[in-house]
Amino acid sequence: MNKAPSVVRMSRILCAVDFSENSREAVRQACDLAKKFEAEIHLLHVLEPWPPAASVTSEAYPMYHDYVLQAHQQAEYSLEQLPPADQAPAKVVRATRSGHVEREIVKYAEEHDVDLLVIGTHGRTGIAHWFMGSVAEKVVRFAHCPVLVVRPREPKPAA
Repeated sequence: MNKAPSVVRMSRILCAVDFSENSREAVRQACDLAKKFEAEIHLLHVLEPWPPAASVTSEAYPMYHDYVLQAHQQAEYSLEQLPPADQAPAKVVRATRSGHVEREIVKYAEEHDVDLLVIGTHGRTGIAHWFMGSVAEKVVRFAHCPVLVVRPREPKPAA
């Protein structure tokens, strides 16, 4: 039985950004896909509050509030630098959120009816992975849309 190939349509691509080189590579790949599919791209950075707000005393709260505000402003500024102009698709949406990183990424994808989620991974293995886990792994597990995980580039062997 011959079936006609199904046509993949993507109108919205979400790329989670932590400003590492690995996430910049994810942005590059997400932009390439967005251009090919004429899709809009959403760049999302999630700030995980530290220390948790519940542990901040009332005396320290004004400083904590200023810290959170400054962190959001810095993230928004850094997002404005992405993607480089030569890589940008027609429509780029930038957003910041606060909360548990993997939960906020999945929630944003659902709220904005994202067709594809792109996320970089640090490629940790062994004990480092066991202790820290992987945001990418958790996103893959809980996302309701396809997820493209971008691995770190392998260094080119010396000639």
